[in-house]
Amino acid sequence: MPTRDLYADDAGDSPWQVAATGAARFSWEYDDGRDRLLALYQKGKDKQWDGSRRIDWDLEVDPYDALGTPEEAMTLYGTKYWDKFTERDKGELRRHFASWQFSQFLHGEQGAMICAARIVESVPDLDAKFYSATQTMDEARHAEIYGRFLHEKIGLLYPINDNLRSLLDDTLRDSRWDMPYLGMQVLIEGLALAAFGMIRDTTDKPLPKQILTYVMQDEARHVAFGRMALRDYYRQLTDAELREREEFVIEGCHLMRDRLRGVEVLENFGIPRAEAETLSERSEFLQLFRKLLFSRIVPCVKDIGLWGRRLQQAYVDMGVLEMGDADLDLLMSQDEELAERLDAERFAAEERERVAEIRGAIESGAAETERGEAGAEGKG
Repeated sequence: MPTRDLYADDAGDSPWQVAATGAARFSWEYDDGRDRLLALYQKGKDKQWDGSRRIDWDLEVDPYDALGTPEEAMTLYGTKYWDKFTERDKGELRRHFASWQFSQFLHGEQGAMICAARIVESVPDLDAKFYSATQTMDEARHAEIYGRFLHEKIGLLYPINDNLRSLLDDTLRDSRWDMPYLGMQVLIEGLALAAFGMIRDTTDKPLPKQILTYVMQDEARHVAFGRMALRDYYRQLTDAELREREEFVIEGCHLMRDRLRGVEVLENFGIPRAEAETLSERSEFLQLFRKLLFSRIVPCVKDIGLWGRRLQQAYVDMGVLEMGDADLDLLMSQDEELAERLDAERFAAEERERVAEIRGAIESGAAETERGEAGAEGKG
């Protein structure tokens, strides 16, 4: 079935065309590069994987409870609407919210793929071009995986959220070569990582947990790449140039914060937009979720050298300034370790199954042999 037939709402023009600007830059320095970035490039090559093979797509998914979301976490829980819902209505609401979340992940990954390709084109240094080429492949794999999950397991998609669309538009239209890094690697990827992590750590459903765990293993490298490149570059900028980037971050953080409400879903259940926005803002779970989502962005912004007074005040107003002290390296290493542990657990279980299968075959063969020998003796 074509994707357009699975959208809950009109997805708009396809293809969506963004008039990207900026120069393509070539480098003739083929034997020069930063050791840390070249090491990350090597890691990017070593860690490539096939989403069709590494993920167990045979795992069943209930589209009406794809993530195991508790009732208390639903935006409408405790409202007059929830009280009128049947169990079927509640299942349908869960399906729509799961579809909405993973659809935004899907659209974000396509945006990340395009931004990574832009970095290959526009960044002046060859070592960064090398790494961005591996990231482009990573993002293509992620888009493939989220698309497959939505098509095969949920059967429903949502169009790109207006705020995500706006940030992608701003990122791609800017002619400065560092802006795809800042818009995608820091803001969109940072917020997505935190969203992935919250679902990964709370869901008891094996397939989405696998998908998110393996995607996050890749994303840990991507954020490290953005930090390395931007930290080096931003040391060279003037105060005025840094303030311009900080203004972009402030606007982007507001867009990303407002993207989380899922108002489109509530509208599809007959709730007027203004009331849907109010209900979303009152949700205690959303407030907690929103705060934790900045745990990956704020320390990264601080680390790359964007920490002016106006930016800090914006984070105070959002209630997330203290996130700047989070240990980003620890979070990233944990993301990689969790993926390796999941692989080890899965491979160990598969090995036990193979051993049991071989043992059963041996025992069956031995029993067959004994029966044959006993039959031969009886005839003798």
